[in-house]
Amino acid sequence: MHQALLIPEVLLEIFVHVTETILKPFGPCGYIVILLYRESLAALATTCKAFYDPAMDLLWGEIEIESLLGCVMRLHPLIYCSGRLWNWGEGVRPLSADEVHQFLRHSARVRSLTILSNRLLHLFSVIPGELYDFPRLKSLTISTKYLNLFLSHTLHRRHLVTADEDLRSIVTCCATLEHLNVITPDTANAIDSTSDALSRISDIVRSCKQLVTLSCPLFDWAAWRHLSNLPTLTRLDVGDTRSDPAPPWPLDRDIANFSPFSNVTVLSFLLHSAAYAITLMQHSQFPSLKEFKMDVDLLPLPEADQLFHALTNCKACETLEKIRVYSSYHEYDPQNNSLSVIPHFHCFTHLRTLHLACFDFCINLDDNILLEAMSNWPHMRDLDIEDLRLHHSPITFRGIFTAIRLCPQLHTLQVPIDSTTVNIDVEPIQHTSLRTLELKTPWFKIAEAEALARIIFSCLPRINRVNGSIQCDWDEVNMHLKSLKDTALHVTGAASNT
Repeated sequence: MHQALLIPEVLLEIFVHVTETILKPFGPCGYIVILLYRESLAALATTCKAFYDPAMDLLWGEIEIESLLGCVMRLHPLIYCSGRLWNWGEGVRPLSADEVHQFLRHSARVRSLTILSNRLLHLFSVIPGELYDFPRLKSLTISTKYLNLFLSHTLHRRHLVTADEDLRSIVTCCATLEHLNVITPDTANAIDSTSDALSRISDIVRSCKQLVTLSCPLFDWAAWRHLSNLPTLTRLDVGDTRSDPAPPWPLDRDIANFSPFSNVTVLSFLLHSAAYAITLMQHSQFPSLKEFKMDVDLLPLPEADQLFHALTNCKACETLEKIRVYSSYHEYDPQNNSLSVIPHFHCFTHLRTLHLACFDFCINLDDNILLEAMSNWPHMRDLDIEDLRLHHSPITFRGIFTAIRLCPQLHTLQVPIDSTTVNIDVEPIQHTSLRTLELKTPWFKIAEAEALARIIFSCLPRINRVNGSIQCDWDEVNMHLKSLKDTALHVTGAASNT
């Protein structure tokens, strides 16, 4: 054996590329992926003494709880029998003191452990938590109901599922935590006292000194102040739609403005309403922000105006590249619910992606607004705008072909359009980057379909078909477009054979 293979670091680098998988038939028309790399690593571990430790470290480095339970002789047949049931642990008695040693046989190698199913956790109910030792554990995905069973002072990454009383048990171990994910259960009575649950989450957030990413429900302003002073923090995903729609805490005068979130590049919210996010944005700065996402159930016109105004004033004009704002349909009054959203975003000159789907108001997009916006976004690659005025969109084909000239990198364009006339009196210039074109129209038939297909064929050579809001609205245009491309391909082929 070559001497290089006696170096553990070299072997680890080789073994990490053992990723073989196969597709196995499952059911009448499906397949499941079988991961063979575990079998391969097990085989490598039994090859020779030099291979044993590196292979075993990878084999047991990232596992689910059932793999460890499979080391218990009594449970092994239940777990690995060919016809095992998903609820195989139901009615099985808890682990005994002797079986805990079998369960922990490889615990010193575990770096990432996943425990998502409460149906197995009763197996650990008899043994004191301090006996479960995972000295190298850095990543834990677990229900907090039993979180105290699997704690380690070396833990760097912890995914927490549910917010309950045991959440407090990790406060003393969070100083070196880098990645925290708190997920509330998807049940109606998951949180009996929202304010108490959020207060406990806030305590945990404030105890974390080295967070890099944070994903969890709402927390109080003191926790936000703590986060604004963390230079390690790069990503924030906050909220859930089951939380109180209004900010649960008044904004204290002494923290009316937070320190700049100096290194946060991604900020996203999942909320019932935007009030909480608006309050935060109005008192925060994100000078490194590259991506902003807002997903709300309800975004009425006044809150939308406040949100977009706050976003433009959070010191991200020179950095922001992606904006995604979604809201569900609530109440739309075409006479009173109209907002000029797009001009808010003119200051984001590095914008590459803009997705707006707000169904509580009209976005007010027409040819002139689109042209001005594109002149401010020379790097735009993906523009997707949903406007409720679908039955009378003021955007024309002329407006689209004029505007896209200003964005040579545009890859995807999805906007509503007035398809009743084809009036493109601009100089035809090829746009070779656009590959996805979705033009939403209420009409089942596009006017002058053949003429429009010729223009698309000539000016947008990478567009093979146009998509719309309904299945048949662009069928005739796409038929002519396919015919033109087939003819061009035939001519090219014939010319190459001469």
